This record gives sequence, structure tokens and C-alpha cells, in this order.
Amino acid sequence: MTYRRAGRSGLDLPAISLGLWQGFGADRPYATQREIVLHAVERGVTHLDLANNYGPPPGAAEEVMGRLLATDLRGRRDELVLTTKAGYRMWPGPYGEHGGRKYLLASLDASLDRLGLDHVDVFYSHRFDPSTPLEETIGALGTALRSGRARHVGISSYSATRTVEALEVARDLGVPLLLHQPSWSMLNRWVEQPTAPDGRSLLDVVGGAGMGLVAFSPLAQGLLTRKYLDGVPAGSRASRGGSFDRSWITPETLERVRGLDEIARRRGRTLAQLALSWVLRDPRTTSVLVGASSVRQLDENLAALEGPDLTRGELDAIDELAVDAGVNLWAARSSDL
Repeated sequence: MTYRRAGRSGLDLPAISLGLWQGFGADRPYATQREIVLHAVERGVTHLDLANNYGPPPGAAEEVMGRLLATDLRGRRDELVLTTKAGYRMWPGPYGEHGGRKYLLASLDASLDRLGLDHVDVFYSHRFDPSTPLEETIGALGTALRSGRARHVGISSYSATRTVEALEVARDLGVPLLLHQPSWSMLNRWVEQPTAPDGRSLLDVVGGAGMGLVAFSPLAQGLLTRKYLDGVPAGSRASRGGSFDRSWITPETLERVRGLDEIARRRGRTLAQLALSWVLRDPRTTSVLVGASSVRQLDENLAALEGPDLTRGELDAIDELAVDAGVNLWAARSSDL
């Protein structure tokens, strides 16, 4: 495994980390989930990323991780970086989502209970909340830090402008923001756009602040694989609905994906490996998060680290095809606000 330093901190993360967003819960046998997580750890994937609402049902992924920490991974807690988040709906009523202090800290306490831990390594504000002052949201992260319930804190899906604002508030409150976790892929390039008031992109803001960047959904929820080139297979995310909008699968997007697949084939790599290598090419990227439905799929993704660096010619060819295709599911609820 290759490890990368998270910004100007002392924390190293594996270049490829395991995200437990999809399929770690009641929709998959525990034995399969156990096999994937344990295999990841043995391959050097020391960073396991969670959130309060990951499942299904919400909370299930943390319960699975807690069970593993109490059994197979007992005694190995300090070898791992465990992260969780709060921001999206977790329970009914007015205090079950968003960025308020009451919700964030109550959610963290519940996450720790499910995990069977007294602290996580990183606690994130999962999304920007325009209805709550940033002083309150960042202040709650500071409380998590000072109380020892989190070793580090970060933000996820905040736009370049909101990240600048969050960094200013965090500086005033004395809260060091370690990581930013945005979606980023060859079909979702919003982090590269110069949208901050001073013309910087989110990548520029994060890099300039000395934060680490952990990119999620680098495979555009499966679009950057060969899965959908011949229709929508049964059992795929697109067939189930939910977090995958089938309107993303347009003839134009599929034609671009076929072109990217051809570039990957010429390199002797899979399309997924090309997509991961492309996000990792940027020195500001600390890690990319991948999901996995099997050990075989996980190993295919990890093999992205074995390929040669992308050449200038390959990067130029990718840029002609890698046009933002509107697959940022989280934009309207965070990064566009």
C-alpha cells in the first residue's frame, strides 16, 4: 500500500481507502461484509470511512464495524483510521439532521456507541447547512475535538466559497480542519472549477490551507466502469434507484465512457483503474474512497496503484472526454449552496 500525508498534518492515509456507504448493512450477508473489511485491512487499507446514516438501515454500517472491532479486529484499533460524519437525516423530528450543535454532537455520541469506541479519528460535518451559522457547526466540531471524541475534524461537500468561510471561522475558533471530503471523478469535476470569490477552485483552497483531500465517488457511482455500457444490469445501483439517477445514463455520456474505456485498454488497465489513477494524479489528493461488493472488486481497485503514471498525451485525451456529466448527487444539498 502507498500512503500519503494529509495536507500539512502528521496523519498518513492509504492512497485508496474503503468507504462503507453502500452495502454495509441489512442488504448484504454479514459474512460478505466481514470478508471485504478484513481483506482490505490485510491489504494495508487502514482508513475505513463511515457516516451515521450509512446502511441500510441508517446506522447499520457503524454497527457492522463495531462488531468487527469487538471480534476480528480486537486489539488492532490503533492500526486503523476510523472516520464518521453527520449532516444528513438520521432520525425523525427537527433535531435529526443538518448542522446544528445539538444534532452533530448527539449523532457523534450515537456513532461512538454503535462502534463501541470512545473516539473516532476524524469527525466530519457531512454537508454545509445554510440554516445554521458556521460558527455553531464549526464550534460543534471543536467541542468534539477538545472533548477527545474525535482526534481530528473535517468537512465534506462544502463548496470553494463555503470552505473559505469555514476556514476563517475555524481559525477564529481555534479549530484545525484537517480534511475535506468532496465527490470528484472524471464525470464530476466541480472541485476543479474557479468558484471562490478570489477565483480559486476548491482544490486550490484546500491545498492552500494545508488540508488533506479525500475524494469520494471517484467511479461516478459505477458509471466509470464497464457496467452500464450495454444496458442496466439487474442488481446494479441504477436498477435499484435510490442514490443513482438513471437520467445520468445518456447516449452522450456512454459514448464518452467508451472513449475513456479505450484509453484504459490501451494502457492494459480497467476503466475503474484509470478513473482512480486520474484522481490520484493530483498531488493535493490524499486518498480516494472506493466501495466494494466483493474481495475481487476491491483487489481490482487496489491494482490501480500498480500502473504507470498517466502520460501527458493520455491526460490530454482524457480531458477531451472527461466532461462534467451532472452526476453530483450532493450538489443541491451542499456544494451548490
